[in-house]
Amino acid sequence: MHHPVAFYLVCLILVVVIPAFLFSIVVLKRTNEAQERIFESLLRTSTGAVNRAVEREISGMFSTLNFLSTSDGLLKGDYAALHGQATKALEGTDIYFLVIDQTMRQLLNTRVPYGTPLNATSEPVSAGLALARGERMVSDIFFGKTAQQWVFNVYLPMRLPNGQHVLLTLTKNAEALRRAVNPDVLSPGWNAAVLDTQGTVIVSTDEKEKTGKPFFLRVVPSLRLGVSTMQQDRTNYQVVTEFSSLAGWRMIAWAKSSDVQAPAVSSFLWLTIGGSVFALLAAVSAAGIARVLSRDVRLLAQDARRLGQGERVAPRSYAISELETVSHALAEAADARVKSENEVRFLMREVAHRSKNQLTVIQAMLNQSAAGAENATDFAETFRKRVAGLARSTDLMIANATQGINLFELAKNQLKPFTPDDAARVRIAGPAVLLDPQASQTLGMALHELSTNATKYGALANETGIVSLSWVAAGADLNLVWRESRATIDKAAIAASRKGFGSVVLERMLGLALDAKLDFIVHDDGIEWRVTIPLARLRDEEAHRPEGVP
Repeated sequence: MHHPVAFYLVCLILVVVIPAFLFSIVVLKRTNEAQERIFESLLRTSTGAVNRAVEREISGMFSTLNFLSTSDGLLKGDYAALHGQATKALEGTDIYFLVIDQTMRQLLNTRVPYGTPLNATSEPVSAGLALARGERMVSDIFFGKTAQQWVFNVYLPMRLPNGQHVLLTLTKNAEALRRAVNPDVLSPGWNAAVLDTQGTVIVSTDEKEKTGKPFFLRVVPSLRLGVSTMQQDRTNYQVVTEFSSLAGWRMIAWAKSSDVQAPAVSSFLWLTIGGSVFALLAAVSAAGIARVLSRDVRLLAQDARRLGQGERVAPRSYAISELETVSHALAEAADARVKSENEVRFLMREVAHRSKNQLTVIQAMLNQSAAGAENATDFAETFRKRVAGLARSTDLMIANATQGINLFELAKNQLKPFTPDDAARVRIAGPAVLLDPQASQTLGMALHELSTNATKYGALANETGIVSLSWVAAGADLNLVWRESRATIDKAAIAASRKGFGSVVLERMLGLALDAKLDFIVHDDGIEWRVTIPLARLRDEEAHRPEGVP
C-alpha cells in the first residue's frame, strides 16, 4: 500500500468515529425504546385515570338515582314535592333529574320550573331499551331539546306502587366531563377523548374534535384495548384505548407517529449532524496535520538529497519532534561525511606521499643489498628480510594512520622475527611515544637493520647475548639507546657492518629525516648506539592534517 499521510490519518479518524457513531445509534435506539415503553405506561395510566374519573361520575349519578328512588313524593305520585326535593338535592351541581313514563313522555324535569309543559324525551332509543330490559343504563351522547346542548343520561327503571313503570333519569351536560380529561397528564403531542358506543366525541382535548361529532378515526369500535397503531388518510397514529364497563364508552389517547417519534428522529438527526461535523472537523484536522507532515517530510527529503550530494545540512525546526530528531541526525551525518571525505583526501595524499617514499627506500635497499651480496641467493634473502621489515612498519602505519604509531609497538613488531627462544634476551622499555608515519617508517627500518646486525655479528649471534632497547623523553628530545651485551666482539665484522645498509639507515636517514644525533660506542662485550631525536620531528606532520582529523 502506497498512500499519502492524509489517507492514513483520515482512515484512523474513520476507524475511531464510525464505531463510536454506530454504538451511539444503538444506545440511542435502546434509550428511545425504553422511553416509548415508559410513555406507553404513562399514557395507559392517563387513560385509566380518565376512565376512573368518568366512572366515578356515573357511579355517583347512579347513587343519586337510588337515593331519589326512595323519595315519598315519587312513591305517592306527588311530582311537585319530588321536583322540589330533587332540585334541592342537586343544587350546585350540573346534574338534572327527570322522570320518563312508558310513552317516553317527560313527567318531571328539574331544568325547568315545575308545571312547565314538557316534551317527549330527546333520546327515546336508549330510554326505551333501558325500560324494556329493566336494567340501569348509560345513554350515548345526544342533543337535548330542553338543554339545547349535548348531554347524556343515566337511567334507572322503577315500578311505582300504582304499577306504573317509569325511568328515573339523571341528565348531565357533556361539557361537564371535560374536567375528567386533563391535558396536563398527557405527554407532548398527545390528545385524549371520551367516545360513546357509536364513536361520537363526548369531550376531547383536541379542539378539532368537536362534541357530538364522529371521531376522525372511523375504526374506533374495532380498536384493541391497550396500545395499537393505525393509519387514517395516509397518516400513521399511535393509539391507547381503555374501555368503561359501566358506561360502555371508550377513553382514547392518540398522537401522530411522526410526533411520537419526533424526539427520537431529532436525536438521531442531531447525532448524525454532530457526528458528521465532528468527523469533518477531524478529517480537516487530519488533512492539516498531514500537510504539515508532508511539508516536513519534503524538507527532510531535500536535506537527504543534499547529504547525498556531499553538501552540508543545517538542522531545522519541525512541528513534529521526531522529525526534528531526524533532521539533527542528518546534519550530524552531513558533518561526519564532510569530515570523513576530508580525512580520505588527506589519507590519499598520504598514501601517494608514502608510496613515493617507500619506492625510494626500496630502491635504496635494492642498491645496498645488491652491493653487499656475495651471490644471488644472499641478495634475495637480504632483500626479502629488508622488505619484510618495511612491510611490518607499513602495517603499523596503516593500522594507526590517524592516531599515530606507538614506539613500543613498533619496536616489538620489528624485533619479533629476531627474538630467540629465550625471549628474556630481548628487552624493550620506555614510556609511550607516538610517531607519525614517516618517523615510524624510518625508525622501523633502523631497528630492523640493528636487529639484523645483532643476529649476524652481535649479541644475538650466540646463545647468551642480550639486546636492550630503551628510551626516555628528556625535555624536547627523545633519547634512544640500543645496547648489546655478552656478545663476542669481532672488530672486522663491526667495521664491515658500519659500511652496510644499516649504517646508512642509522646515520643518513635518521640524521637527515629526523634531525637525529647518533653516537656509536664499542664496549668489550658488545656495541651501543645512542640516538637523540627532537620530539617535534616525531609528530612533524601534525601541521599537515586537515581540520577535524585527530
